[in-house]
Amino acid sequence: MTTLQEFRCEVCGIVTGNPTHWFVIQCGNSELTVHRWNSEAANAAGARHYCGEAHAEVYISRWFDSVCAPPKPNFGRASPAQ
Repeated sequence: MTTLQEFRCEVCGIVTGNPTHWFVIQCGNSELTVHRWNSEAANAAGARHYCGEAHAEVYISRWFDSVCAPPKPNFGRASPAQ
């Protein structure tokens, strides 16, 4: 008997047992790796699942914001002419 494994998108919450065109993201504080869907990556500890490119991009953008925030100070550089 086969067991059906389901996955939930981290952004919209949709659940599927057939994650065609899904992405897996593995990340830490200083590294983020995006994988096309494969069972090994999907079942790895800490893996995050996304139902498509757009939702993977949402997570990546949020990750960059958290890593790159707050912005570097300007230190009095002149702003470009308007």
